[in-house]
Amino acid sequence: MVRFRDPAAESHPPMIDPLLLAATRISTFALGRALTNASGFFFARNQRLFLVTSRHVLLDAPSDHHPNRIEIELHTDATDLARSAIFSINLFVEGQGQWRTGSDAAGDVDVAVVEIDQSALPAHTELRAFTPKHLVSPASPVSAGQPVLIVGFPLGFHDTLHHLPVVRQSVLASAWGMRFQGDGFFLTDARTHRGTSGAPVVMRDEAGVDPALPWRLLGVHSGTLDMGERDLTKDESLGLNCTWYADILLALTE
Repeated sequence: MVRFRDPAAESHPPMIDPLLLAATRISTFALGRALTNASGFFFARNQRLFLVTSRHVLLDAPSDHHPNRIEIELHTDATDLARSAIFSINLFVEGQGQWRTGSDAAGDVDVAVVEIDQSALPAHTELRAFTPKHLVSPASPVSAGQPVLIVGFPLGFHDTLHHLPVVRQSVLASAWGMRFQGDGFFLTDARTHRGTSGAPVVMRDEAGVDPALPWRLLGVHSGTLDMGERDLTKDESLGLNCTWYADILLALTE
């Protein structure tokens, strides 16, 4: 079963940042037909385990995206990361959606969580999970230009031997704590691709909140933000991305 251990007893493969074990690749399916690839990560609260991703990964009516099942890839050996297993999660049980999402005054929040039945996980599952103590409050002092990382699976690309995500460097591109243009997200400046939706956006933990996972969770990457009036023949894309504030996870995992 999954281990939520004391940091002093924590072990992980040499040279592997535990951050890479907190993210997982998501594949979506509809009646057995493969649809899309996306990113996700694990969040633990009160001994419960959740998969976090973007809402549009699980349901996106405008693009007619209606998966009924997802698969995630899990490590099953702490010392041999080449060993993994595929874990399937049904998105509907007796016609009821199994994910949780939320909304605010501006509309739907593009974040969703699915609780994982830990008793059904493969033996010796090895992962890391963020917890409420990893969250960065919107009221915390975070400077514009703060370096952050986006940990995911762009276009499904990853280390296929060791089943690990890739990391893109980014910076905070809007005022932290402010809802950009009234929506519940902030901006990052980074090169991203399809498949990165649902990736955690993190910064290094300098305060030592959790030595076992020394990263702070700022938000959930959603997608690129572009200008509708941009001249496609003359102007390049802005290269900016929407990231929803991660404190929504406190409401979604109550």
